[in-house]
Amino acid sequence: MMESALPISYFDDQKVREVIGLRYNEPAWLIESRVKALSNYRTLPDERSPLFNKYTTANLLDTNRLMIMLDGTHELDDELKRRRDEIRKGIVITQAGRSIEVKGLSKSLEEEGLVIKGIMDALKDDESVEIIRRVSSRIDTGEDKFLALEHALFNSGLFIYVPKGMVLDEPITIIRSLPSDGTLVERNIVYADVSSRVRIVQELYSGYSGDDNNASNGTQQAYFESNECYIADNADVEFITTQGMSSNIAYFTNRKAFIARDARFNSYLGLFGGTLSRCKVDNMLEGFGASAEHFNIIFGDGTQAFDLTANMMHLEASTRGRVLSKAIVKDTSRSLFKGMINIGKDAKGSESYLAGHAIILNKGARADSIPALEIETNEVKATHSASVAQIDEEQIFYMMSRGMSRDEAKRAIVFGFIEPLLKRLSMDARIYTTYLVDCKWRGRQLMLRSDDVMREIWEVEEESRRIESDIFEKHYKYR
Repeated sequence: MMESALPISYFDDQKVREVIGLRYNEPAWLIESRVKALSNYRTLPDERSPLFNKYTTANLLDTNRLMIMLDGTHELDDELKRRRDEIRKGIVITQAGRSIEVKGLSKSLEEEGLVIKGIMDALKDDESVEIIRRVSSRIDTGEDKFLALEHALFNSGLFIYVPKGMVLDEPITIIRSLPSDGTLVERNIVYADVSSRVRIVQELYSGYSGDDNNASNGTQQAYFESNECYIADNADVEFITTQGMSSNIAYFTNRKAFIARDARFNSYLGLFGGTLSRCKVDNMLEGFGASAEHFNIIFGDGTQAFDLTANMMHLEASTRGRVLSKAIVKDTSRSLFKGMINIGKDAKGSESYLAGHAIILNKGARADSIPALEIETNEVKATHSASVAQIDEEQIFYMMSRGMSRDEAKRAIVFGFIEPLLKRLSMDARIYTTYLVDCKWRGRQLMLRSDDVMREIWEVEEESRRIESDIFEKHYKYR
């Protein structure tokens, strides 16, 4: 009988074939893809670019302490059950350990072609597995060590297919709960077909009791995730992620989006929890007129470390890209932002913007921001900016002289710092971020909930939208 969790060092080519491939009755092409990915994982360094070696925090992860979960179910705790039950709009997917539950997927949507299932189940379905095989050829696991790990050892995740022309007005919400021990390796695939539209909200949580249990038995808990979005011609996808994991979790994610002609992709990543977060975001603008925006907010305290890479790759003409990162660090936490705009030789008429800004709340914290441009053609617009600054004591003094406490003044400055980014987010992402930043500031649990604070934020947001609408209507009447 095979154990339910095994160390990474256990796996070699033969064990991948036997323990994972044959265990789940996978097609031969996928088994060989796993073997190749494992080889890449063994040989690749934590950070491929020598420029970033002295900055990276990926080497803080001790892979010898990771136990990869192969089996086992995990029950939602009461708080997450409450969170699931209070979401009354759209489709709600609950992932607890390796188990998956889908609520709100109507029969009519299934008959129209919407597919939502666990990726291991999708590999047993002829139509789904053909899509997975086709898109898998797009991934080069030789470009990143942890992408290779995710493709070699995944045994859970989601497959979402939105058929041609389908417009989902309500979001698909994913609540991911990690078990109290062990390491999950997951692969999620979203395929939005021609002229479809979908909004996905992903909430990442873990157990909040006994955060030091794993430390006592010598293991490290981690969540490895490969997120792949394939956006066909004229499709529109928004992907919102909030990460509120507990303080013992290492979170590693590779996020790739392939964006076709006239398609749009907006992504947002809010990083608040975990002990170590390493995120690599790659947007490939492959079709004429494609556009993509990526925004992220980092809020670190204690000894947290965040390592974020964001690449915007313009491969065809008249594409549009925007990357904006904001980081807040306090105590002895660290943040690293590495951004790259690449405009290829066939991408004339493209426009791109990249910005990484950080604010340091005390002297023990550290932030680095490293933007870069690679331009291989002319007739383009590309700009980047970066800044790292300590909080302004003169601003604090001014606010305190007007009756604020020091803590209230610092909080107001932090919200003023992220406000330009919040304005660019969709309403859901803006409200969720405001709520989680407030939770982090006040030391509350990093979990979205429909409490008085959330209701107050919604009311302020709706009032703001109403005022803006009134101003427009009055202006229109006078014309």
